[in-house]
Amino acid sequence: MDFSSLLNSLGGGVFTLVFFIVALSIIVTVHEYGHYIVGRWSGIRADVFSIGFGKPLWQRTDKRGTVWQIAALPFGGYVKFAGDANAASAPDAHAVDGMSPEEARHTMPGAPLWARTLTVAAGPVFNFVFSFLVFTAFVLMTGKAADKLVIEEVQPVPYEVGLLPGDEILAVEGVDVPEPGEVLGFLEELPRAARVSYTVLRDGQEVSVEGPYPYPVIVAGVSPKSAARDAGLKTGDVITALDGQPVDTFWDLQEYVGSHDGTAMTLTIWRPNDAGGETFATTLEPRRRDIPSEDGGFETRWLIGITGGLLFTVGTEPVGIGEAMATGIGAVWQIISMSLSGLGHMITGAISACNLSGPVGIAEVVSTSASDGASSFLWTVAMLSTAIGLMNLFPIPVLDGGHLVFYAYEAVRGKPLPDRAVGIMMTIGMVVIMTFMVLGLSSDLFCK
Repeated sequence: MDFSSLLNSLGGGVFTLVFFIVALSIIVTVHEYGHYIVGRWSGIRADVFSIGFGKPLWQRTDKRGTVWQIAALPFGGYVKFAGDANAASAPDAHAVDGMSPEEARHTMPGAPLWARTLTVAAGPVFNFVFSFLVFTAFVLMTGKAADKLVIEEVQPVPYEVGLLPGDEILAVEGVDVPEPGEVLGFLEELPRAARVSYTVLRDGQEVSVEGPYPYPVIVAGVSPKSAARDAGLKTGDVITALDGQPVDTFWDLQEYVGSHDGTAMTLTIWRPNDAGGETFATTLEPRRRDIPSEDGGFETRWLIGITGGLLFTVGTEPVGIGEAMATGIGAVWQIISMSLSGLGHMITGAISACNLSGPVGIAEVVSTSASDGASSFLWTVAMLSTAIGLMNLFPIPVLDGGHLVFYAYEAVRGKPLPDRAVGIMMTIGMVVIMTFMVLGLSSDLFCK
């Protein structure tokens, strides 16, 4: 059974839950393994490595005495080091009582400050490294657009297409095609029309052909929690008309949606199938969304929730490992910077708190990506891994960032924070985390 068949065999709710658990388990395993392995390298003994909470369903004890287990509630995980009072790594004040210095050295509270710091920081760092490796691997596998704009495949559309696979596009409407990375900017400057002329190199000969605009309204992707998703649009659909008026380019669609302030509109859709395609209509209402802008802020726009695609796919060329790694690092940094910017704008009230996703919203994003294919699912897992790694670095007690703050205090004062203060701050931290969870869940349930 292939990936798509597996998805189709699952019901909607079960499908969402299953892939949410799979994604979360991958991210948690990476995070907790970071804690575990760096702790082991630092001389700290791990008593339990658990994926999930609650009653163990499976257990195995390794030669170092660590119990590896899968527990009944698969919504997280933990590593309990020697000397930890609980799964949240709260210190046990009496854990090292009666131990020799050598024995205490292998516990979390008895280990040197540097060892504890590295062990705690390793979880988020491993999340970032995992994301970096996934993004880098994607770039290495997919390559980048080749210097020449050679058509690999023409997308199915309900129009006559004069282009053929293997054609090298030299000019559109008499304007020479620029470098591949500048194609979209070049297309935006072209005259908008249902049909345009192409100059192509075909079988060694320059020929002129006529075809659809190179950036028609092809649905290349559908966003989760969007009007388009709720209306049933799918990747590969072609929007041919808006409220009965023909629409020729993706730019026209953007302008039409943006100028109608969320009023309901009827889309005429052509969907390819084995019989050649079908045409139907659907009605939806665009939704207000806060979109990152080039200056690092946000702008509010009306969107239906689709991304556009070119009329054709073009050839690619391999990417060197250095360039792929640079792209991977850039992708991780972009997620971090956008997350921090978004959180800051929500706190100041510059953008809506509806931009905060809770467990239901995250599960929907994961299931949507899984329905789009294995590569989309893995990419989403990598994005979430970065986001969760970042969240764990926030200076909130209970989270890794909170523990690092405690260690910073210890480094400055030369002694750890009193146990009573740690207990109080851990309780406050738990309240803060629960508050964020309630806000996220409220966003999931009450925001469109």
